[in-house]
Amino acid sequence: MNTNHEKHIICWSGGKDSTASVILAHEKQLPVDCILMSVIWFDKRRGIYAENPTHMQWILNTAKPKLESWGYRVVLVDSDKDYLYWFHKVKTDRCNNTENIGKKYGWLIGGMCKMNRSKTEPITRFLKTVKEPFVVYEGIASDEWKRLSKMHAKRNHQSLLENYLVTEFDAYARCLKYGLLSPIYDGKRRRQGCWFCPNQSYEEMADTKIQHPELWRELEALSTVEQLCTRGFRYGIPFDVVDQKIDAYIKNPPPKQLNLFESMYLT
Repeated sequence: MNTNHEKHIICWSGGKDSTASVILAHEKQLPVDCILMSVIWFDKRRGIYAENPTHMQWILNTAKPKLESWGYRVVLVDSDKDYLYWFHKVKTDRCNNTENIGKKYGWLIGGMCKMNRSKTEPITRFLKTVKEPFVVYEGIASDEWKRLSKMHAKRNHQSLLENYLVTEFDAYARCLKYGLLSPIYDGKRRRQGCWFCPNQSYEEMADTKIQHPELWRELEALSTVEQLCTRGFRYGIPFDVVDQKIDAYIKNPPPKQLNLFESMYLT
């Protein structure tokens, strides 16, 4: 626990880089006042998380208890504005396109996703309650120069991985060593994020449909809603067409390949 007047907060998502930041702090015995995670929802009322279910269950049942066993305080914050809130939100007369007035937002557009706000606003709200000066550590590896450049523009934000020259590969290896590598790094997924995100590859979407058909049915139900501003689920492509492509992928998948970090680790 930090003994001076400055608070040290690690932003944690369960991904390899933010988890490696916690591990690094544990190894170096650095002061950490809390580990902060923003939880996002697909449907908060029914308890359906937005994060990949396998990843989320790993966070709650494996990673969080282990970090707490190290003596860390893990704080989960969230927003009441889930995916269904944004999907069903009705455009008002302040809308630039008058044809969309009275229609629902519909599918959230990749790169302009309202879920980003649902993730960042709870963190901002929490930080406003911190009365002492504080430092926020983001999980950005030392070789992620573009992300680091954006982080450097933020006040009071640092990266422990940058400070100690820990690369993405090093972060992966650290998580593996401590048994804190999320199962999302199984070679089927290239990215962390929402299970319904349109930026996913067809392989990632196929994995969701196979492993969690009940979630895929949630999207099928939304595809029948009328009067939407956005009819395209993925880059303007309607959901039924995306679904057909996914079924074709499932019937004839390409050979499985190791992800970048697996291949480097086994070399």
